[in-house]
Amino acid sequence: MDVPLWFALLCVGVLGVKLIRPPLWLVLVLLLGGYLLADSLLAPVIDTAVK
Repeated sequence: MDVPLWFALLCVGVLGVKLIRPPLWLVLVLLLGGYLLADSLLAPVIDTAVK
């Protein structure tokens, strides 16, 4: 069974927010920070570190 990555991340995110109950500002900062880092000059460095 093949599950799209976006769907798996969405499920994990929803479960994490429901179970851990982090503050909404923290969730927004992490999402915005991840989006901005993915489109920055640090993206190749992060990509090699993750792989």
